[in-house]
Amino acid sequence: MKRNSLLLLFLLFISISLSAIYAQYNEVNLMPVPSKLTAGEGKFRVKSNFAMSVKGDCPDRLYSYASRILHRLSGRTGLFFPQDYVTNKSNSDTVSFYIYCDQKANVKLGEDESYSLNITPDRVELRAKNDLGIMRGLETFNQLLSSDEDGYYMPVVKIEDSPRFAWRGIMMDVSRHFMPVDVIKRNLDLMASVKFNVFHWHLSDDQGMRVETKSLPKLNELSSDGMYYTQDQIKDVIKYAQDRGIRVIPEFDIPGHSTSWLTAYPELASLPGPFTIERNWGVFDPTFNPTIEATYEFFDKFFKEISSLFPDEYMHIGGDENSGKQWNSNPQIQAYMKEHNIPNNHTLQSVFTRRIQKILAKYGKIMIGWDEIQHPELPKDIVIQSWRGEKGLAEAAKNGFHVILSNGYYVDLIQPAEFHYLNDPIGPNSKLSDEERKFVLGGEATMWAELVTPENVDSRLWPRTAVIAERLWSPVTVRDVDDMYRRMDRVSFYLEDAGSTHRRNQETMLRRLTNDNDISALKNFVDVIEPVKLYSRHNQGVKYTSYSPYTRVVDAAVPDVKTARDFRKLVDKYLSKKDEISYNEIKTWLTLWKSNHQELLKTIKLSPVLKEIESLSEDLSLMSEGGLQALEMIHSQKKADKSWLDKQTQLIEKAKQPRGQTEIMVTSAIEKLVKSIPGA
Repeated sequence: MKRNSLLLLFLLFISISLSAIYAQYNEVNLMPVPSKLTAGEGKFRVKSNFAMSVKGDCPDRLYSYASRILHRLSGRTGLFFPQDYVTNKSNSDTVSFYIYCDQKANVKLGEDESYSLNITPDRVELRAKNDLGIMRGLETFNQLLSSDEDGYYMPVVKIEDSPRFAWRGIMMDVSRHFMPVDVIKRNLDLMASVKFNVFHWHLSDDQGMRVETKSLPKLNELSSDGMYYTQDQIKDVIKYAQDRGIRVIPEFDIPGHSTSWLTAYPELASLPGPFTIERNWGVFDPTFNPTIEATYEFFDKFFKEISSLFPDEYMHIGGDENSGKQWNSNPQIQAYMKEHNIPNNHTLQSVFTRRIQKILAKYGKIMIGWDEIQHPELPKDIVIQSWRGEKGLAEAAKNGFHVILSNGYYVDLIQPAEFHYLNDPIGPNSKLSDEERKFVLGGEATMWAELVTPENVDSRLWPRTAVIAERLWSPVTVRDVDDMYRRMDRVSFYLEDAGSTHRRNQETMLRRLTNDNDISALKNFVDVIEPVKLYSRHNQGVKYTSYSPYTRVVDAAVPDVKTARDFRKLVDKYLSKKDEISYNEIKTWLTLWKSNHQELLKTIKLSPVLKEIESLSEDLSLMSEGGLQALEMIHSQKKADKSWLDKQTQLIEKAKQPRGQTEIMVTSAIEKLVKSIPGA
């Protein structure tokens, strides 16, 4: 009994402690959540005399970073600060924000990113061992800005912070749809604002090779459609990233996913060409021939040039989804395998991978590859990027390979933020030993580009990817989904302030869809639909290619749409408490959706491109009408007859069917209302 009492007291203490922690977080809107936050009393008022002072041996990039934060703060408050830029002369002892930095950091794996931020009613102090830590702390400071009737302020807090994982990245595919430099730079700014530190640049695939290579010029001439980054542009992007504390890791996907390469150099293919740049989506057969020396001479020349261009010590070779069909069909390759006792294509690919690894090592690079490259004969310092699941990650760690997780972080699959947030490289239920956990470096979100363009790529990345940044930075115990969504919605604004187009570009797309007519009815509809999930969009009657129009309603719709998410939560609350406020809010929404279809029809008549969603809009209207009736029955505790219930069930089932590759996201909530009618 005594032991049980002590256990209960312990659990009560933990519960109270966690409640206190979340209460502190609820006072701020930080994402990622810091390692340690102590809330104090009072407010630090941001006034027109606000200025920053820098102490210590700081590099130029830190002054630029601090200046950007200063200008964003001025822009959000409308205050005319006397300080124009933060410079090495900004060392006054009478300012309000003091930055203490000991040294310049190397932007490399494992560099210290910790910082401490102390905000009192009178002053702000930010301290770190190096400028990387100062950068992370400046973004925290920027997110703390609040306002009341007396003006702008920062809450009094003390923060001690450092990341949980050293590798926190976003992979952007620029091969399937080319992304101009301004899109890359914009997203580097957004990455920095939520403390990502790796930009994984997927630069080659079947649809294009995107890097200028002076030693192999045919790659630019024949493999890129003229859309590639010059070496000067690449150097500029790398500097831009490093100035934000972000590493740039290029990926060149081989031996498969190589149609574009072989368009320029068909003699290196496993079967005769000719080849042309691929315009379709999927996994294709053209593959480098791993049994001829010319292949390795080619890659020696290529990686010699590329290694001098990209300074990071890591380089990604892809290695995924090699169908092996060309190898199976080539008699010379089959004879080679027999002569060298190579039993299967996986082993043959490991021969290729080991040769490439030695070339990379020759030029000072450590190899990264997707799951498929793992082989016991590879050196243990390589990195395995796990895209096929927890099993692959665990296997790599158990075998002593460094590993990063991407499975569960595929943001192109349109899954909700909650799904990504609860996915963890080393979750609470991980079976890895303490020793094996040391090999898990972190994770990367992946933005594959089959279905995105520069116009809507931000809406597929943000704000959801911010919750992945939190998962990779914050303590494993920070897992409150409701609080995550509360903060994500606020961080969405911070991201927009930092340059994201995830909100404003949608309005541009809607205006185009309405032929520049009133977008109100279409916006009401788009606010409760999402693109279909996973890869089902490819199987719904439309064949997409690289030159297809990505300008339809499905392209303007966004993942994890807030209005629908809030409505689902509202229905759950009402069914639990039957409160009057929730009842009235639900009624307001259902009334809007019931009447919206007639308004949208007026727009559809003027914009034939919208015809594909007409029946889905009608279903939303009819289902909302049934939802209103169900709400009234629940509220007045009346029963529904069987014929009415059967009709509503049929309407709901019809509304669940996607159209225009989109689906209604309030269907489940309305279905709950119907099923909650007394006697239903």
